[in-house]
Amino acid sequence: MSNHHEERFVALFEATYADLVRFAQRRVPEPQAEDIVAEAFLVAWRRPADLPTGTADARAWLFGIARNVILNTHRGARRQHAVAVRLAATIPAALDDDVELVARQVDLSRAWGRLTDGHQEALALAVLDDLSAPQAAAVLGISPVAFRLRLSRARRALRSLLGHLPAQTPERHPS
Repeated sequence: MSNHHEERFVALFEATYADLVRFAQRRVPEPQAEDIVAEAFLVAWRRPADLPTGTADARAWLFGIARNVILNTHRGARRQHAVAVRLAATIPAALDDDVELVARQVDLSRAWGRLTDGHQEALALAVLDDLSAPQAAAVLGISPVAFRLRLSRARRALRSLLGHLPAQTPERHPS
């Protein structure tokens, strides 16, 4: 391998490793997360020609590889088990003192559990993993338009489960 490839790989590793571990930790039990990340970086090392040039695009590409590794690891298991996002990792410890905030978090956690796998994954990629629509679409292997539609539906479903949808106005019938 060329020196340029090694330097580029090291820079990518340093820029994305922590994000990739968090991405994996929300989808698999914590002890497996680093193995998933190691496998994703191994794929990136072996496929330098496929590696996108920009760091943000390369990060999304690695998320897609990690997601595929997770799905392959859990083949045959329920899909929910393979991609469920663990909200507990995102709850700050300071919430213990704020009863109202804790109650809202419990409501969110319950609503989250009732979302479909696809809705959970769309919201996680956009909100928790901070990916743009084109990047998240690349992770899922769909078009950016399809991802935006999926994300819109996921947000609507979550608002509905939380009871935050505006009341629907009754249809007016001409008299």
